[in-house]
Amino acid sequence: MQKILITGGAGFIGSALAARLIQDPDNYVVIVDSLLTGSKERLPTSKNKNWHFIKADVNRFDDISPIMVSYRFDHVFHYSAVVGVQRTLQHPVMVLDDIRGIRNILDLSKNTGVQCVYFSSSSEVYGEPVEFPQNEETTPLNSRLPYAVVKNVGESFLKSYHKEYGLNYCIFRFFNTYGPRQSSDFVVSRFLRAALTEKELVINGDGSQTRTFLYVDDNVDATVAALEKKKFRNEVLNIGHAEEVSILQLAKTILRVTKSKSKIVHHPPLKEGDMIRRQPDNSKMKQLLNREPYSLEEGLRKMIAEGKF
Repeated sequence: MQKILITGGAGFIGSALAARLIQDPDNYVVIVDSLLTGSKERLPTSKNKNWHFIKADVNRFDDISPIMVSYRFDHVFHYSAVVGVQRTLQHPVMVLDDIRGIRNILDLSKNTGVQCVYFSSSSEVYGEPVEFPQNEETTPLNSRLPYAVVKNVGESFLKSYHKEYGLNYCIFRFFNTYGPRQSSDFVVSRFLRAALTEKELVINGDGSQTRTFLYVDDNVDATVAALEKKKFRNEVLNIGHAEEVSILQLAKTILRVTKSKSKIVHHPPLKEGDMIRRQPDNSKMKQLLNREPYSLEEGLRKMIAEGKF
């Protein structure tokens, strides 16, 4: 049985990953979360006995050290982070503290025999891009936001630990992922909740800014495939849909799918943090999926059918 640690495992993507991994009886999954932004309501509902939850803060060495020394994990998914555009802009020092957690995970991983660390980076590291689609190797990283800087630092730490200590890594640059149990801090869940309750869908700016939207099952399928196939070790890969969708188009699509009579209203643009375009080169991800990801409309209908948002 392989032992797997998921930090931030009570978060949106971390919990979806945990639910998938415990379906395999050959996996034993330990979920660690401080519950700062995570929730126990997202923990697996499966009756399987091959998982365990521990409330702990990975940014505190005394919290995470006994866990990693005791279990001696085979694989670590380090997904713990302060998330949400407004939260990270309002609490930049809290965001920077996540660097300590990255160091803790890497130091303990190299000393306890971890085979590979899988790290949740972000499309935010690209900043306002100069190339489309955004390629992992050729698109420069130029964001100055604290959240993106921490993710960039984390990537550098992983590469450095591999070079000096031989610790394997896989860096996932997550683009917008949506699905059941996602916080209303994020645009799809916020719009969907508003549409289903006939409330206004609020857009900052004119809505021409674009994003790509990946359903959470596609995210998890790709990352689990990277684990199981041992592909893209010591590489960076974008995890996101390739189809650009404007925020205004997203709002209209949600209104159509839900048959809502809600109105779209425009507020002033955000002062910072709202990049104009996003579009990943997701060729590596598609090799892992071995299929096309769900379309936005397919994903929205799956999310609505799940009913947990």
